[in-house]
Amino acid sequence: MKKIGLIVNPIAGMGGKVGLKGTDGTHILDKAIRLGAIPEAPAKTIKALEKLLPVRDRLLIVTCSGNMGQEEAENLGFQTKIVYKPKKTITDSNDTKLAAKKIKEEEVELLLFVGGDGTARDVYESVGNRQLVLGIPAGVKIHSPVYANTPEKAGELALLCVMGKNIAVREEEVVDIDEEAFRRDMVRTQLYGYLKVPVDKKFMQNKKAPTPLGEEATQKAIALDIVDHMEKEICYIIGPGTTTRAIMQALRLPYTLLGVDVVMNRKIMKKDASESDLLNYVNQYPSKLILTPTGGQGYLLGRGNQQISGDVIKKVGKENIIIVSTNSKIIELRGKPLLVYTGDKKVDEMLKGYYRVKVGYGMEVMYRVEGE
Repeated sequence: MKKIGLIVNPIAGMGGKVGLKGTDGTHILDKAIRLGAIPEAPAKTIKALEKLLPVRDRLLIVTCSGNMGQEEAENLGFQTKIVYKPKKTITDSNDTKLAAKKIKEEEVELLLFVGGDGTARDVYESVGNRQLVLGIPAGVKIHSPVYANTPEKAGELALLCVMGKNIAVREEEVVDIDEEAFRRDMVRTQLYGYLKVPVDKKFMQNKKAPTPLGEEATQKAIALDIVDHMEKEICYIIGPGTTTRAIMQALRLPYTLLGVDVVMNRKIMKKDASESDLLNYVNQYPSKLILTPTGGQGYLLGRGNQQISGDVIKKVGKENIIIVSTNSKIIELRGKPLLVYTGDKKVDEMLKGYYRVKVGYGMEVMYRVEGE
């Protein structure tokens, strides 16, 4: 039988919808739970593993007990070998590191891990570049190009590896952001090392690219266009990013660079809103959603803005989504579509199509949006 490893970080992504921008640190996890956060990683693990069902009878999954992999794998009928048992109910980065070491000793062909940039960092510290790995995205921060675009894509790529298909292998960067600084709207990214991953552009995400410093004038022009056309009694949900930040600056309102802000009648309604805050507003007022894609990756939804959930989008409506972007971000995509991954297939399907993207004052381009 072929052996693959599986590590699930059960708390990955729990800070997203409640606006905490990650779950690093026990006090942040406790706060996320108090705010009503629920685990995201188990469901995303299952989405990936379902793609491996065609080879289930020929596969042994080497994993950890409980919700670190055993439950998800066995619920789908996979044979498992448990090599690590966490001592605590709520796991932490040390569990990920110890589990990765144990699984590597089993000489698995591929190690799947579920989480965000912090999880990738933990795996790197344990196995370095001596083990073929593949990340299943479930965290709030996913800047490292060691992750597949979606859990489903991770499963499809893992299936190709297991079936012996000729897949290229490359060392990719493991980067992580200082979460405490991130919550204060400061981006401090550090390179920690490289992990060996299977590479296929159809499945793997790019590294997130920063916005070039010379684009401030373009961002201001886009912002003035948006502000000049804002309607009264309309609730504007403004997503994270430097291009959307310019809108808040043009309004001379307090804002969060990396969170979601709510504006109505040119006044701040809520700074750094959570999913529940957004649902409260969209259920009360007609609303519009302003989004900008992530540089280098092209994600409109699903990377760092999980507060804008499928339920929020359904209430806002596709016709009330406004996309803003500098021309360089569009050119950088080289014709590839903008991407959405809300975790709700019906919403992702609804969002597909061509949109007008504001790229300057009175300037728009038509661009395609696809679900992952």
